[in-house]
Amino acid sequence: MTSELFAPLPLRSGQVLKNRIAKAAMEENMAGTGQLPDEQLFTLYRRWAGGGTGLLITGNVMVHAEALTGPAGVVLDEHAPLEPFVEWAKAGKSGGGAIWMQINHPGRQVASDMPGVVWGPTDIGVSLGKHSSRFGKPTAMTAQQIEETVARYAVTAQRAEKAGFDGVEVHAAHGYLLSQFLSPLVNKRTDQWGGSLENRARMLLDIVRAVRAAVSPSFAVAVKLNSADFQRGGFDADDARQVIAMLEPLGVDLVELSGGSYESPAMTGRSADSRTRSREAYFLDLAKDLVTTSPLPLMLTGGITKRTTAEQVLAGGVSVIGMGTALAVTPDLPDRWREDREADRSMRPVNWSDKALASAASMAQVRHQMRRLARGSGTRPGTHPVIALISEQRKQRKALRGYRTWLAKPRGKA
Repeated sequence: MTSELFAPLPLRSGQVLKNRIAKAAMEENMAGTGQLPDEQLFTLYRRWAGGGTGLLITGNVMVHAEALTGPAGVVLDEHAPLEPFVEWAKAGKSGGGAIWMQINHPGRQVASDMPGVVWGPTDIGVSLGKHSSRFGKPTAMTAQQIEETVARYAVTAQRAEKAGFDGVEVHAAHGYLLSQFLSPLVNKRTDQWGGSLENRARMLLDIVRAVRAAVSPSFAVAVKLNSADFQRGGFDADDARQVIAMLEPLGVDLVELSGGSYESPAMTGRSADSRTRSREAYFLDLAKDLVTTSPLPLMLTGGITKRTTAEQVLAGGVSVIGMGTALAVTPDLPDRWREDREADRSMRPVNWSDKALASAASMAQVRHQMRRLARGSGTRPGTHPVIALISEQRKQRKALRGYRTWLAKPRGKA
């Protein structure tokens, strides 16, 4: 029997995904010299491209060189040379699927030891209890900084298309800048970017308009949105429903649903909310509610590892299945599903009581697998989370020294 998982999906831009399986964005933190993609990322994406996915979405690429989620983040701005991005796009398309670049600004979610800027809609910092000092103290963005940031997204999208990518995904989830503007807990502004949901969504909508105007009609534009922040009084499913409706007239091809932030890491299955306990398809219940009203195709990401779960999600009306960790462990999982096989290994769970530390260790484990794939090795998901976390911290310290040096140098237009 032919599964709906392997049916093509036409999008409003005219692009056709070869199947309904996507590699969702995972922050690789593997930039080479000059915050650029290099052979590590090319090898990693060739591995994924050869595994049968219809769509690869890159880890978040930064639109602002002075604002990175981590010191080994990739930057594509007006100054970056395009050649490395051309090679990255070729690697991602080498298996016949599409590759989209996720574009992002961290806002206030910037480590306290990072140089550059820490911005937010207001000066409210990340609250992680004893771990709060890990993040810098944000300053509220001015109107000019907001407008310049909107323009940066458009520049990055335009250059991504020029490099050969098939689309971009604007990251408005997981507590990053656009998610901060959407959140009534963080966005306490009293001007045109704060207050009502329409005002809190203004920056996202302005960015989507600017991106759509900067790229060709056949270039895909997607948005990653929290189905909920999983914080009392925060952005919720009803807000998500309204924002999706606002995005529909703007030429958006797809909305990816996820959830959580560093303060409530539901995207790793660690939220206290019963809907996102560690199980398959963390956000399926919320997606079922949203899919009935969404005027746009939806992609669901979060914890999907088995074909039966993926088919259940599709049967509920979701258009694309997004997987992250499962593909970091088993990069050829879609081809296995096509042959009625499943993964023969899975990631070692991190069930520590400290949610912030557990989330960091889980992400370190995933990056450990990605680095093994980038070296041409097999994955080793049984690696102890403490070992993965210590290794990640060492790599980040080294990358931070390189980023500081790079940022201090003058850069001319590419």
